[in-house]
Amino acid sequence: MAIKKKLIDILKEYLFISAGVELVVIGVYFFKFPNNFSIGGVTGLAILLSNVLGPKISSSTVVFVINMILLLVGYIVIGKSFGNKTAYGSVLMSASLSFLQYILPMKAPLTDEPVLELAFAVLLPAVGAAMLFNIGASTGGTDVIAMILKKYSNIDIGKSLFMSDLILTLASFLIFDVKTSLLSLLGLLIKSTMVDTIIENLNLHKYLTIICTDPQPISDYILNTLHRSATISDAKGAFSNQEKKIIFTVMNRSQAVLLRRFIKETEPDAFILITNTSEIIGRGFRA
Repeated sequence: MAIKKKLIDILKEYLFISAGVELVVIGVYFFKFPNNFSIGGVTGLAILLSNVLGPKISSSTVVFVINMILLLVGYIVIGKSFGNKTAYGSVLMSASLSFLQYILPMKAPLTDEPVLELAFAVLLPAVGAAMLFNIGASTGGTDVIAMILKKYSNIDIGKSLFMSDLILTLASFLIFDVKTSLLSLLGLLIKSTMVDTIIENLNLHKYLTIICTDPQPISDYILNTLHRSATISDAKGAFSNQEKKIIFTVMNRSQAVLLRRFIKETEPDAFILITNTSEIIGRGFRA
């Protein structure tokens, strides 16, 4: 049973990686490549090099070659787990880009609205990249450099992405017109901010402090129905001078709604403080 559960967990994880990679691919191929948005990353470098070297070398080929080089660096510096997930993400991304290039060659942007195109060129890859970073994976490329910066410093992943991609984005000013280059720089700024925000929301949980007189029904509900744990401590009301109990617990948003409803029905006089938190380290959460 333990082996079966582990295999199911691995399958779910790689399906999640696949979903994140495909979001990046859609944003890159349909919106980033046709508009020459060099929003950093290997795909940004691919746009620059394919314009410098000519049409003989496609952007997807450049992505594949550079990804393989940086993937090796990721294996050495960050570790096997990250390397395996990133290898899968990197190969899937390169294969997906090549497949789309074969069946749906893009001769021009989908619309004549560059700002609208930029929105999707930033939004889709930002969501996909955040999904990957959140489980210790990436699509390779400069994401590997960002993960290395994060590992050896206290810099958030969004700022690490910005630092690793800034030079490539600024290089677009030497190759493309000012409008395209400014849109690329704007896209990088938005993407760097969005990645941290999305990761924070993916990890968002509710931290509840419950002050009550009878903690047993509430703790039983937390343990047996919500399958979470809790800590109970003694307290004393300053105004009432009565003995109280404080229950500390952390859970996801839907579980917090169920618990709040249960407390309202069973102990309506309980005092509840609910706080958002996205940095939870320990058993059942982040290692």
